Amino acid sequence: MNALPPEQEIQQLREQAASLRAELEETNQGVLALYAELDQQAEQLREVSDLKSRFLSYMSHEFRTPLGSILSMTRLLEDGMDGQLNDEQMRQVRFISASTSELREMVDDLLDLAKIEAGRITISPAWFDLMDLFSALRGMFRPLVDGNQVDLVFEDPPPLPMLYTDDKKLAQILRNFISNALKFTPNGRVVVSAHLESEECVRFSVRDTGIGIPAEVLSTLFKDFVQVDTPLQRGLRGTGLGLSLCKRFAELLGGKVGVHSTPGEGSEFHVTLPLKLDPERESADARP
Repeated sequence: MNALPPEQEIQQLREQAASLRAELEETNQGVLALYAELDQQAEQLREVSDLKSRFLSYMSHEFRTPLGSILSMTRLLEDGMDGQLNDEQMRQVRFISASTSELREMVDDLLDLAKIEAGRITISPAWFDLMDLFSALRGMFRPLVDGNQVDLVFEDPPPLPMLYTDDKKLAQILRNFISNALKFTPNGRVVVSAHLESEECVRFSVRDTGIGIPAEVLSTLFKDFVQVDTPLQRGLRGTGLGLSLCKRFAELLGGKVGVHSTPGEGSEFHVTLPLKLDPERESADARP
């Protein structure tokens, strides 16, 4: 094969380079167009997410006021402020009060979800003693277990240092774990405990001897709006947000949640948190 004259070879190389530049320019334009489309879609998703969070927040605020009024009126009726009620009237008023309390809990869950997704949740850490937290929880749940077939036991923890974290959010996590355990334990025990998992972390556990949870649904329990399909669950109302919020609160506090369960034997939900909240998390954006 004869070699091309130098001039023709140079011209051919120039033409190939020009063609390659044209292809690269076309590819770059396509990539830029794709980035622009992705940015537009991301902005639309942010707008949709913001609208959803605002809707949940506004709706929750609008519901809380009338629900609070209903609860106040039922308390007045139960206390006999306008005259004593007969047994049937008292039963109906207590049914209204219980239903309203359940609805308010659902609204509070939706409001918490809206705050987290909007990045507006606040973390307020403080030093506190674990025994004070257990005492408050014990007093809160005493009316629910007195006379029931379920024993709620708070085990005395081993000596632990003072904790520095948001005790209100930790209490909300444990309240949810305890409430679920009581709901799904027709009779038996619910045990709340705490121990050091390492030199820097403490683990809180809520164990029950209830109906247990099938293995195939354990991985979905901490997702939004997930509820276990059991005969007991069908008789209970809820948003399916409680455990999801527990997971998000734990992550905001630098920890994690988990669950172990055996159908027919019971379940154990736990949350592990650092003994001292990382200072960077106190001012960090709470958006997940």
